[in-house]
Amino acid sequence: MGLELTLLFTYRNRDLERVKIAMDSLDAQNDSNFTVLFIDYGSSLAHSKALQELLSNYSFVTYFYSYHIDQPWSRAKAVNIGIQLVTTPYVFVSDIDMIFKPNFIEIVQQLKDPMVSVYFKVGFLNQIESKKNQPFEDYKISSSSKPGAQGLSLFLVAALKKVRGFDEFLHFWGAEDEDVHSRLLQVGYEVNFYEKEILLLHRWHPTYRNSESDVVTKNLQLHSIPKLNQEYFAYKRERKVPTANGSKWGVPITKEDYESLVSNDVKRVILNNKEYIYLFLFVELPRLDDGVIAVEFREDPFQHSLKYFLKKKLGKSVSSYFTLKEINDLLLLHLIFFYPTYLYSFTVGADLKSIQLKLKK
Repeated sequence: MGLELTLLFTYRNRDLERVKIAMDSLDAQNDSNFTVLFIDYGSSLAHSKALQELLSNYSFVTYFYSYHIDQPWSRAKAVNIGIQLVTTPYVFVSDIDMIFKPNFIEIVQQLKDPMVSVYFKVGFLNQIESKKNQPFEDYKISSSSKPGAQGLSLFLVAALKKVRGFDEFLHFWGAEDEDVHSRLLQVGYEVNFYEKEILLLHRWHPTYRNSESDVVTKNLQLHSIPKLNQEYFAYKRERKVPTANGSKWGVPITKEDYESLVSNDVKRVILNNKEYIYLFLFVELPRLDDGVIAVEFREDPFQHSLKYFLKKKLGKSVSSYFTLKEINDLLLLHLIFFYPTYLYSFTVGADLKSIQLKLKK
């Protein structure tokens, strides 16, 4: 029998020990009739180099890098890049936090069905247990997943392509797995939950919700995005929308495209006055001709001056300002909603006092 199964991992800047433990558990499988496709969605270049060195120890792994370095994390986009590259009929969409039971591949091979997608019951490890490296059966499981958790799934690749993959509107965290299963059901596929035994262990890590900050951070964030993702999924499910994306999906960013964008110098600074931000978002960006716009957003020094304070206290007319966090969220929402297929770079300054946006139309 030819190779029929690919395990697809999506990744950015996670610790290498986590990768090693996952790959070691696959290297120890009873059934070796599988391959791994590793999609690196814009890790730093130094981290990418170290990761490639580690993965070179595993003959079953193919590594692919997309230059999404300065864009917010989107598991949906990263998975879709993989879907377009997979050459086997079936794909298991995985998570780098996993430890696989030695008979996992053996069971998955038995579950392959062209009309059924399968997601798996997962055992969760606590923070202390996750630091251990031991045989699968020796781990103590804190809890296990319920039918609503659909993130680790086996698919027919042709089925995913029929519904145009995962929905690339979804960024940061949440809803992409529920959404794709819901759409597969709409077009006639079955979705099953495998709970006969736990074949997968999930190592502990901080959640997106717990890491949210009220100020801008170098690690891009968007306030309350999990709730927005869930509302978007509910909206689509209610209206029975079976497909995602346009005709252009699963497209990586090449080195040449990335370098052609970031090589553009910032031409001007936009201060955080609300009227300036609104004009940029609703007038300038939509009317931008072909080319690159490169701008930096900073606080207006006048906002912190004694003159501004006195004028405001006396009830005189003064400008209204957004915080940099509010600008961060407004810009990211605009990029996700209106410019999902555009090449762009979004970075927060090292001093957390500026935001740079470069966008190519």
